[in-house]
Amino acid sequence: MAGHAQAPSRSGGRTRLARLGRGVIAMVLFAVPFVLIGFAVRQQFDPLIRFDEAVADRATDITRSIGAADALIALQAISQPWVLYIAATLVCLYAWLVKKLRNRALWAFVTMMIGWNLALDAKLLVQRARPVVDDPISHAPGYSFPSGHASNAAIIATAMVFLLWPLLSHAGRRVATTVAVVVVVLVGLDRIFLGVHFASDVLAGWILGVGTTFSSWLGFIGKKAATSSPGPSSPA
Repeated sequence: MAGHAQAPSRSGGRTRLARLGRGVIAMVLFAVPFVLIGFAVRQQFDPLIRFDEAVADRATDITRSIGAADALIALQAISQPWVLYIAATLVCLYAWLVKKLRNRALWAFVTMMIGWNLALDAKLLVQRARPVVDDPISHAPGYSFPSGHASNAAIIATAMVFLLWPLLSHAGRRVATTVAVVVVVLVGLDRIFLGVHFASDVLAGWILGVGTTFSSWLGFIGKKAATSSPGPSSPA
């Protein structure tokens, strides 16, 4: 009887370790390119710096030439991290209280808060100045690397897709994934075409955002259960 009682515990422990291992491996794979970009920025790697500056100048010229400044500034306002996090927190509460996805909702909220702080910490570590362009279109406070808008949009979008996945039909999942990708890309491009972030800031923000959520997800549920509806084998 004792052997039968201990077997599930050992099996559960191995499963948790396997999930943790997958999460750690994913985290490392995403961290490598992020750290390399950050190191290149800190070391003022000339090809990257010249590329970033050229893109910033060209992007802001395009914004002025097509008269897109007002639309981009409006997108900047509604994609402020604190605005997105309020909306995402309300979705977490809906999933928790109405749909009874308690574990998923808690996972999504904690992951988002961790990711938000990781982006802030990375800014303080790299301390990159914002782009300086002629006739600036918009101004933003703080450091430039990584883009907070880009990283937090990626964190929130991926977390919301994973959170709501079991509630969606197959068509709904495709739509949700497409919308998430489009939103993340638009927010990142908005930062570049307003001239408040370099292209590498946005790329690093995307890597950090997707990497944080995906690594956390693998550690939380594992890839086999990622597409499952709530039930005995997947967290509700």
